[in-house]
Amino acid sequence: MKIKLLIILFMTGLVVTSIYGGGEKTKAPESPLDFHMLSIDGEDVDLAQYKGKVVLFVNVASKCGNTPQYAALQEIYEKYKDRGFVILGFPANNFKGQEPGTNEEIKQFCTLNYGVTFPMFAKISVKGEDQHPLYRFLTAEETNPGFGGDIEWNFAKFLINKEGRVVNRFTPKTVPDDAKVIAAIKNALKG
Repeated sequence: MKIKLLIILFMTGLVVTSIYGGGEKTKAPESPLDFHMLSIDGEDVDLAQYKGKVVLFVNVASKCGNTPQYAALQEIYEKYKDRGFVILGFPANNFKGQEPGTNEEIKQFCTLNYGVTFPMFAKISVKGEDQHPLYRFLTAEETNPGFGGDIEWNFAKFLINKEGRVVNRFTPKTVPDDAKVIAAIKNALKG
């Protein structure tokens, strides 16, 4: 029992260290790009590598009525990636168990059914008591004034400008290729 507790405490320390960069003095995140995340393949990814790009954060799920949005996400990623645009997909099982699979199953589903090539990350929680710190940052009014608030459902979208600031938020029902979304992406790419 004591060994299990020590392992849990050690792993928790690793997670906290990886989220905030470690070290004795941890700086509070100022941007969604100040986080480290695990890729869907289990590799550490410093989101700071996306600074200078326009980034669309999307919480995704494989068994949702909005799941076909993967096709439009992939299409706009292909269309704008060479201009400095990237989509980051964050699988989450927060809404009626619509993302029950493992990371491997999610990756296979996205690749086989939608040809997803944009970066996908390990499954996280986007709301509730176990909400990941990245989504706590995105949804808190203090850290994201004007765009905070609970995630309503799968496929909520946050648009981040080249300076790493949230400049727009789109509801899950707003499809990725909606004229409003495309206009916002193009506007952010100009900046």
